[in-house]
Amino acid sequence: MSGPKERSVEVNGHACRVWEKGDGDPLGVLPGIGGAPRWTPFLEMLSATRRVVAPSLPGFPGALGHDALDSHLDWMIAAHELLAGAGLEGADLVGVSVGGAVAADVAAIWPTLARRLVLISPYGLFDEDDTGVDPFAVRPPDIGRCLSADADAYDGVFGVPEDEDRVEWLVTLARAQEAAARILWPLGDTRLARRLHRIRIPTLLLWGDRDRVVPRSYADRFVAGLGGETRIEIIPDAGHLADIDRPAATAGAVREFLDRTNGSP
Repeated sequence: MSGPKERSVEVNGHACRVWEKGDGDPLGVLPGIGGAPRWTPFLEMLSATRRVVAPSLPGFPGALGHDALDSHLDWMIAAHELLAGAGLEGADLVGVSVGGAVAADVAAIWPTLARRLVLISPYGLFDEDDTGVDPFAVRPPDIGRCLSADADAYDGVFGVPEDEDRVEWLVTLARAQEAAARILWPLGDTRLARRLHRIRIPTLLLWGDRDRVVPRSYADRFVAGLGGETRIEIIPDAGHLADIDRPAATAGAVREFLDRTNGSP
């Protein structure tokens, strides 16, 4: 598997990495907790039929500057600048976990930013009666089992490569966790529920059937709030990071949705 092309976009005075691979119309992807320290099988599968553009939010692998973003508004403006700078205005947008919360919010605040939306176990809502497991309260050695249903697949993305400095790699992952926590504080509730009705574009919600972090019940809450055509699909044998656990099934669901809604505005 050949790697993607790499460039950067400046956001708030810091360079943010943008990976790109494939041909055709651009498809933006905002990764989940931990970001994308590697080009993943999920991204590779999507790039077979689309030009995948995967920008790194501040603080996630390939980017700095998260410690200068103090409010939700700061994060949304940074995300908008990153997506626009990556050439994704008006493109289809996929967001995973924390990336799903960000993708949904920018689509709500700037209605013309995304053409269609795929949210994979997105954060952004909160139900005190169904909170799920808090990954930020989990010991680092246990985080893989918390986020993923497939330990080998998780380690394939987040495990330390033989040719990388172990300390630097772990610092990069810890920084990504800190950035995600800053976006989602407190309790993963970004007040997105107040803005969901503004999302009127076709939206696919994908959920791993073994997601312990953002329970399956949240899919129904998203559907109840979204203002446009919405579809839910469950990915079998997948945890919170379904794109890592079951990349073929998840990429296939994304492609099928985009093909089916190709004539939608």
